[in-house]
Amino acid sequence: MTQGQIFMTISIVLYIMLVIVIGLWYAKKNKTTDDFYIGGRTLGPYVTAMSAEATDMSAWLLMGLPGTAYFFGTAEAFWTAVGLAVGTYLAWLLEARRLRRYSQAVGAITIPDFFANRFHDKSKLLLLISSITIIVFFVPYTSSGFNASGKLFASMFGVDYRAAMLISAVVIVVYTALGGFLAESTTDLIQGIIMSFSLGFVFIYGVIHAGGFGNVIENASKLPGYLSVSASYVWETGGSQPYTVLAAICLLAWGLGYFGMPHFVLRFMAIRDENKIKVARRVASIWVVISMTVAILIGVTGFSLSQDGMIASLNTYSDAETVIVSISNYLSQHGVIAALLAGLVIAGILASTMSTSDSQLLVASSAVAQNVLQGVFGVKLTDKQAMLAARITVIGIAVISAAEAWEPGSVFSIVSFAWAGFGAAFGPVMLCGLFWKRTNRTGALAGMISGGAMVFIWKYLVRPLGGGWNVYELLPAFIFGLIITVVASLLTEKPSAEMEREFDYAAGKVNLN
Repeated sequence: MTQGQIFMTISIVLYIMLVIVIGLWYAKKNKTTDDFYIGGRTLGPYVTAMSAEATDMSAWLLMGLPGTAYFFGTAEAFWTAVGLAVGTYLAWLLEARRLRRYSQAVGAITIPDFFANRFHDKSKLLLLISSITIIVFFVPYTSSGFNASGKLFASMFGVDYRAAMLISAVVIVVYTALGGFLAESTTDLIQGIIMSFSLGFVFIYGVIHAGGFGNVIENASKLPGYLSVSASYVWETGGSQPYTVLAAICLLAWGLGYFGMPHFVLRFMAIRDENKIKVARRVASIWVVISMTVAILIGVTGFSLSQDGMIASLNTYSDAETVIVSISNYLSQHGVIAALLAGLVIAGILASTMSTSDSQLLVASSAVAQNVLQGVFGVKLTDKQAMLAARITVIGIAVISAAEAWEPGSVFSIVSFAWAGFGAAFGPVMLCGLFWKRTNRTGALAGMISGGAMVFIWKYLVRPLGGGWNVYELLPAFIFGLIITVVASLLTEKPSAEMEREFDYAAGKVNLN
């Protein structure tokens, strides 16, 4: 191991010790499942904002997005980032306050709880279907985080991918199972700060070593379509191809995912004071725009460094997702301080992975232990037993996710599928439930099932047809789920007077007392 790698390892170990200590600290504060799953609705605006965004962005921000910019040029990364930035802002603007009020009014501490209680579903079908949806899509989503961790350490130290993946998974499981939502949210705040530092450090030092920003742009300009938002670079041929309006719309559609992303919207339910949501929204939106812009520029800077021979050329998309690791390894060779800072960058990548995986494990755990075991099957548990069931579920889901991540794959492709699943299954139902009084249980159930099913149908049966059918599955599935929710609600019974009164309370029109 080189001197640079030793100092990088020190930074990483210190970070891992920190998050485990946080888990142990909050383990003492979790007395009920309400504390474990939603932190007793005690989050302040800054923790809420940074926890939501760190949870949302994951390893995709530090690995997937720079890798996309490195390999394809700026067009695909740009349109994806625009869609996500707009989606982030609109989700905070439209959903946050109403979901906070609504969830408290109906006594919901999980997303399946909210759907079941919002629509007064005595059959418990909504509780079951939404819980199954969470498990189905969170297993691959969590596996993408484990996958990213394995790739990170394998490319950094030349160690076995599977061993690195398993060690990372164990660390995430330990502090999540111990500390629950409060530990996870606090570590997310720290992880968001470290992610911000990582992006800034790699970009600034990368540009300096690349000979300045002018040289970075000059190198990128040599490739046709590389710096365009209307064309993309084709690595295999060295040429470019036009970026169609349809392709841009598909990438902008990523923003629709926010409306139904369980680990993201759960933060809206957990904030302590609904009057602080505006502050949280501003913090979250500004951080997202800046961080994604810098992530794209890191990909372009990494390409310039590879052109000048400072880092190895990354000739496949999967390899391109490690461009920030390659830059960090290069920078670690320039003194002890640079090595320690580069180690903090690697810790930042690990942080981005952890910040999403821990949230996904917690939400999936709540779906099994809280909603299925107790809600659907009516198993009576004391608070202590419920906490134990939640922690066992976290471990069980992590084992399944690790098994799926056994072979390395593309972080971007795995995340895109899970993102589509949640956006289409939950997004239309969530929006209708919050903003359309006429939405009923039948409409919600039909919309959830049809939106989720269409993701599979479109991805595996329609999209392979190519041509005009090659559309990101989130867009058609979201539209289909929305139509079915509306039509099924209109064709069936009207909501009860009590449901309408709860709706008016969430809209700020009446007082429930």
